[in-house]
Amino acid sequence: MSRSIPRIGLGTMGLDTPEEAAAVTTALEMGYRHIDTAQIYENEAVVGDAIAAAEVPRKHVFLATKVWADSLAYDDVLRTTRESLDRLGTDYVDLLYVHRPIETYDPESTLSAFDELVDDSLARAVGVSNFTVSELDEAVDLLDAPLVAHQTESHPLFQRPELLDHAEEHDYDVVAYSPLAGGRVREVDEVVDVAEKHDTTPETVSLAWLAAKGLCSIPKASSERHLRTNLEAVELELDETDVAAIDSIEAEVELFPE
Repeated sequence: MSRSIPRIGLGTMGLDTPEEAAAVTTALEMGYRHIDTAQIYENEAVVGDAIAAAEVPRKHVFLATKVWADSLAYDDVLRTTRESLDRLGTDYVDLLYVHRPIETYDPESTLSAFDELVDDSLARAVGVSNFTVSELDEAVDLLDAPLVAHQTESHPLFQRPELLDHAEEHDYDVVAYSPLAGGRVREVDEVVDVAEKHDTTPETVSLAWLAAKGLCSIPKASSERHLRTNLEAVELELDETDVAAIDSIEAEVELFPE
């Protein structure tokens, strides 16, 4: 896969107030360079303010947002993306996602609007989120701009290797949301066993496992301790036995079904 996106980022869903969004400023000053938000989170303004408050130049921040399902008609994509940029206080986003291919999503018209935004330098790259393999095939065929990322729920309790295979074949990144399974990874025996082996936490192992498989992760965190722990997780190197043990988990717990 490509390696255009920082391996670890900060998910911002639920960081709704200036006080909560201060975690974005802390994260950037700690070394994070990937910030992920969305129109549906209704926090782009406070996230943008928090980015501006950090002593990190905008050009060094990989900023992503997502167009929600009710705004995927051609004109709505163009309008709401400009509104997102105004709220974020930036001239462009590094990555613009189709949040879910439902409601007003029409592959040809929606994706042509995304291409126009890239042509106009309002979005540096196009991504999609929560797509199936067939929907990914269609997007790859229709887009003029290269598909740079697919964001999808991914953690030890919800594994879809067919999505990783597709990304490998078409050379784009997979970005994992909910990489800690909402905290459930600390209760998974296989993950706990690997954590004990490495004298670390199940959460760190989950992020390291995703990194070992080539994925980016965007865990949400607000405390400085959790921000730092998540950032350092990709430095943990799991061996093939560790990865295979977690790969073997057969449970399927999807936190955010359509």
